[in-house]
Amino acid sequence: MAITTKELIEALNKDLEWEYAAAIQYIQHASTITGAKYESIQKELLIHSQEEMQHAVSLSNQINFLGGTPTMDVEKRETSKKSLEMLKQDLAGEEYAIVRYKQRIAQAEELKEYGLRRALEDILIMEEEHKRDLQMVVQEG
Repeated sequence: MAITTKELIEALNKDLEWEYAAAIQYIQHASTITGAKYESIQKELLIHSQEEMQHAVSLSNQINFLGGTPTMDVEKRETSKKSLEMLKQDLAGEEYAIVRYKQRIAQAEELKEYGLRRALEDILIMEEEHKRDLQMVVQEG
């Protein structure tokens, strides 16, 4: 069944909520993660946070262009007292983002919204990079 522009805007707003949540979660995790072996990933998490906010700006602009109003709602955030668990939470978030953006790219293509598709592809590339960064650290434990 074909997606409507209204449904796409709703889905993009949900993605925007997840981007806000990811940015907040990364900042909190970078501040509370402990252990010398996590020192380099702490800096990387802050970079991820900034990139998630860039995604939020991009999504907001696309939602507005499509005639919608960008949300200010924030999806759920996760945290833990254990550093490795925090990184696993971040990794799960990136994996979920990748799935969502692949769906959104297909939906943009279906509606012939090629500029949106391109913006989403750029976000997807960064999310995949975040996943690789986190996977290496999580696998090392």
